[in-house]
Amino acid sequence: MPLVSVIVPCYNEETTIRPLLESLFHQTISSDQLEVVIADGMSSDRTVEQITCFMSENPYLMVKVVTNEKRTIPSGLNRAIRAARGEYIVRLDAHCIPRCDYIERSVADLEQGIGDIVGGVWEIRPGGKGWLSRGIAMAASNPLAVGDARYRYTDRAGYVDTVPFGAYRRSLVEKIGYYNEDLLTNEDYEFNTRVRQSGGKVWLNPEIRSVYIARANLLSLARQYWRYGYWKVRMLRLYPKTIRWRQALPPAFVASLLALGILSIWFAGARWLLSAELVIYCILLGLVGLQMAIKHADLGLIVGMPLAILVMHLSWGSAFLWSMIN
Repeated sequence: MPLVSVIVPCYNEETTIRPLLESLFHQTISSDQLEVVIADGMSSDRTVEQITCFMSENPYLMVKVVTNEKRTIPSGLNRAIRAARGEYIVRLDAHCIPRCDYIERSVADLEQGIGDIVGGVWEIRPGGKGWLSRGIAMAASNPLAVGDARYRYTDRAGYVDTVPFGAYRRSLVEKIGYYNEDLLTNEDYEFNTRVRQSGGKVWLNPEIRSVYIARANLLSLARQYWRYGYWKVRMLRLYPKTIRWRQALPPAFVASLLALGILSIWFAGARWLLSAELVIYCILLGLVGLQMAIKHADLGLIVGMPLAILVMHLSWGSAFLWSMIN
């Protein structure tokens, strides 16, 4: 097998970078076929120290750290690609843990020509302890919260619009270009869009699996989805035909709440419509939370999951609308 380069952008990931490196050390391919290039955004915590410690304890895995002066994800990815030497590129994040056969399966699909980019499914786990963290993790893999983002929950292989942490040949970057550094989020989706527009295919294989650590609290979740919503508008301005129904619903929901809320000051009909919308929405969230609580025997999901979905919808939708007028 040709050399495989794993590229990882990171910033202040002292608690998660070591588990990622451990998982890469235990991949089913030989260590001499693998290199890890970490683009560090000048972390202010012990991230680099953790990496250095791992390197001293595991000298047989090639690990290289490059500085990402711009401190954004796409600039980090590009910095890592330029420093990488492998024929195959596997993009990962510092807060994920790929299964031991992740790289082997990814490269196998690429060598078979199934897709120009291949990726897998997230197994989403809580980022902290307690019922709220469990609710956030469960919400992050539920279709009501994430729509048709199949990589979060599917068990069926197929061609898709995008995959997280895609794997591809280095020649693909030479063909379509590097990650767009003007997009501080949605860089993977934009990259995958250019692949599809160039005639390439994006393949999702649920046997390629990684653990994704969800946000631990509602504040960090709100910040994450605000960022997603805000930069999605920037992405759609470049590629307006890529919008999907799941992306339009949260801003439409937030816009309806704002419009009906204002109109309800003067019109009784608007107050009835607003009340009906909120009641139906809350019932829907409650039913989903109850269903998952019963399925997983976890009473905390009755409250935690609806709260997480509410924060995801409101943050994403509000940021989308705000970005539209800015």
